[in-house]
Amino acid sequence: MKQFFNLQAMKTDVKTEVIAGLTTFVTMAYIIIVNPFILSDAGVPFDQVFIATIASAVVGTLIMALFANYPIAIAPGMGMNAYFASVVATQGVSYQTVLGAVFFASILFVLLAFTKFRELLIESIPEPLKVGITAGIGLFVAFLGLRMSGIVVPAEGTFVAFGDVTAPETALAVFGIIVTLILVARKVHGGLFLGMFITAILAYFLDMLHIEKIASLPPAPVFFDFDLGGVFTHGLYAVVFAFLLVTIFDTTGTMIGVAEQAGLMKNGTLPRANVALTADAIASTVGASLGSTPSSAYVESSAGVAAGGRTGLTSLVVAVLFLVALFFSPLVQAISSVPAITAPALIIVGSYMMNGLAKVKWDTFDEAFPTFAVILTMPLTSSIATGIAMGFIMYPLLKFVSGKGKEVHPIIVVFGILFTIQLIFFPMH
Repeated sequence: MKQFFNLQAMKTDVKTEVIAGLTTFVTMAYIIIVNPFILSDAGVPFDQVFIATIASAVVGTLIMALFANYPIAIAPGMGMNAYFASVVATQGVSYQTVLGAVFFASILFVLLAFTKFRELLIESIPEPLKVGITAGIGLFVAFLGLRMSGIVVPAEGTFVAFGDVTAPETALAVFGIIVTLILVARKVHGGLFLGMFITAILAYFLDMLHIEKIASLPPAPVFFDFDLGGVFTHGLYAVVFAFLLVTIFDTTGTMIGVAEQAGLMKNGTLPRANVALTADAIASTVGASLGSTPSSAYVESSAGVAAGGRTGLTSLVVAVLFLVALFFSPLVQAISSVPAITAPALIIVGSYMMNGLAKVKWDTFDEAFPTFAVILTMPLTSSIATGIAMGFIMYPLLKFVSGKGKEVHPIIVVFGILFTIQLIFFPMH
């Protein structure tokens, strides 16, 4: 094991790597609860999402561990699950059709992992749009948490309004937010997970959480429950592009960030980058085949790196712990049935996704406004794809009228034209 993971050369040992793996798992374990909660609300059977979430996490993280030898864990990405639910709710399509879009995007991701176009796409998209997309998804996810907890409710005159915080479910959610904020502010490892755990305990004693049993044999997986034909019938090309684009950005950015923290970058590049990206692409394909949204490298891996993780042994420990979680589906299902338990994690994860906004040149209008347009549009239209479209349209437009057209990559111009045509003639309602 020491030789396989090259522990000595990386100046680490088995004990350190195991502790790092435990740390990473605890910090990201909330996805086991949150992902089935969101997708089952969109109609996907709970057991199906539960199995898909863990299977994609195990497959992707194992590939990362055994072939890339990086302390980076993979699981279904936050934001994409909320977007999935919104597409089902607003497009009038079945969850099988949207899973078809996820599968299509995942296959494209696998193919792109072996080509130079992936690098070209990443390099061509300006930093303000990348940052805006991430921040917009953050608001999108946080707004979902606010709605599901009852903190924000529908209102006839203003569309939304502040909810009744004295209602039992909403009061429980507020309690969960406060407890989780305290844990996160105190930099407690696994603060999100522990916050849900404490909130669940209170919900149990208040008779709001009903647990019939804690563990059982894993539910049977459901394979290929998607409708690829529906993707073309309903013209969900923008949805496919949104899944693909966000997954590429999210994974690439997270991998580079965690690798830099761990001192794994070599002359500004990430060795075995194609293997690492392939791990994510394969995990996404496995997830779509079983019933989940695209997977991504998890920024929570940085917690494991901070605990000393430097090799794939850290990721191997994470994968094993995800496998163990397979036997706790009754407990996860019970917790997922109480929105107030999961909502705090959604709201706080949304805030994590805002940190890139510091990179935006807010005093440069032709860069600031496209970023603003993306951030504003995503939560208010309940569509990540529409937010991306607005950014790709506004950025080249404002650059050209400002006399800075040479700064715009031709790919961005092409996408801007295509998105304009899509919004005018094939709008997503």
